[in-house]
Amino acid sequence: MILIKEFEFDAAHHLTKYHGKCEHLHGHTYKLVVMLEGQPNFEDMVFDFVELKHMVQDKILSRLDHAYLNDLLPNPTAENIAVFVWKELFPLVKRENSSLHEIQVWETKTSGIIYRGE
Repeated sequence: MILIKEFEFDAAHHLTKYHGKCEHLHGHTYKLVVMLEGQPNFEDMVFDFVELKHMVQDKILSRLDHAYLNDLLPNPTAENIAVFVWKELFPLVKRENSSLHEIQVWETKTSGIIYRGE
């Protein structure tokens, strides 16, 4: 089974290695999708949605929302944001019955990245 939880955050960045419009300071309303893979536990849940929500808010969104992402990541592309989120969440959500499956970071409604810990 795949558990899905979506989040939103607003942040500004500029891309230091890119030459074009996005090398200039700009912002996005990002969509963050966290997916866990697993089997239901003794409570018949893969993972508690409320617990996951608090983890993501405390460990991820508290650092990304309304932030200048270049202060956190040298080149904050959607790819690098996804890797950052993966590294932060992977050890926190690992359980006997579940683990992190996929992170999606969407900069716009039509442009995003999927990361599976490659």
